[in-house]
Amino acid sequence: MDIKKWIIGGVTAGVLLFLLGWLVYGMLLMNFMNNHTGAAGNVMRTEPDMLYLVIGNLAAGFMLAFVFIKANITSAASGFITAGILNFLMAVSVDCMIYATTTTISKTAMATDVAASTVMFAITGAITALVMNMGKKAA
Repeated sequence: MDIKKWIIGGVTAGVLLFLLGWLVYGMLLMNFMNNHTGAAGNVMRTEPDMLYLVIGNLAAGFMLAFVFIKANITSAASGFITAGILNFLMAVSVDCMIYATTTTISKTAMATDVAASTVMFAITGAITALVMNMGKKAA
């Protein structure tokens, strides 16, 4: 595996996910998600623990870069589709399990999270695929 390509892709995707997460969840959907909590009510921290937020985004970014390398993703279109499908399946999986086992999320918030995170990952996938393949000569 090309470690340099993996690091570049992982950092790129991690930073993009962090920034898109701030925009989508921290700005655009903040009030909506706060108004659609589960029976547990609002369980959000007053301030996020930034260290773990960065670690989580980087982990997702490195996972995406790993998949791109193994699947030989080389175009923005294939990055968009692959990342979108990968995240959709992960988000449905995790959100359904959280909904089934806790009272922290409503069905509305669950569906919104799946849609929002899928769009975020798809955009991130397109850009990351381009960055990971910069400088590559066309065949």
